Amino acid sequence: QVQLVESGGGLVQPGGSLRLSCAASGSMFRLYVMGWYRQAPGKQRELVADITSGGSTNYADSVKGRFTISRDNAKNTVYLQMNNLKPEDTAVYRCNARLVNTASWGQGTQVTVSS
Repeated sequence: QVQLVESGGGLVQPGGSLRLSCAASGSMFRLYVMGWYRQAPGKQRELVADITSGGSTNYADSVKGRFTISRDNAKNTVYLQMNNLKPEDTAVYRCNARLVNTASWGQGTQVTVSS
């Protein structure tokens, strides 16, 4: 199972930007489908974006045009660039790694968008 460590969360004003990072352990990172999920208080967890080993990306409708997911296989890291943040983006963001029938999760990082 791969170990995942997120960083980059924090407090930002509406319209601001943050970049989340997720560092993974092991030598098979390039094979994983990497995803960012979020969960706000009282709401279900939702997929924000994911990226395949080949670089294909998928986004939730609510973040299209504002968020960008990318990966650096040389650094075993996946990123989530978040622009034009809105209060409704406030949540705990967690990194996920999927490979065949296995899945690993990071501990999460809090993102709060507030003036």
